[in-house]
Amino acid sequence: MKKTFKFLIQLIILIVIYQVGNLTVKYLHLPIPGNVLGIVVLLVLLWSGLIKVEQIEWAAGWLLKHLGFFFIPISVGLMTLGDIFKTKGWILLVILFISAIMGIIAAGKTTQVVITKNQKENVNYHDHAL
Repeated sequence: MKKTFKFLIQLIILIVIYQVGNLTVKYLHLPIPGNVLGIVVLLVLLWSGLIKVEQIEWAAGWLLKHLGFFFIPISVGLMTLGDIFKTKGWILLVILFISAIMGIIAAGKTTQVVITKNQKENVNYHDHAL
């Protein structure tokens, strides 16, 4: 029972952050999706330490584990847009290609920075002669 309560509290925290993003976008008429702003809010809360990873870890892990399931309604909805894909599908392919390249480059650069930082931190100063 205690685990279920903990899971529900964590899930409620994530839902509240999501809704904060949605409502902010709605009332400020921002040109970004509310869920994206919600993720930015979550990042800021985690970064600032107002929310600890442990406070959302279990619910977030469960949601990530079942992420593929959440794409089923989107995929079914795309089936109704066949005419748009026929006429403007090439634009979508160009956008997907460019965003994939940008994601690969960002991931690669981030990995290089982390590896370089770890190598600098792992230098054993006792092995060097003074």
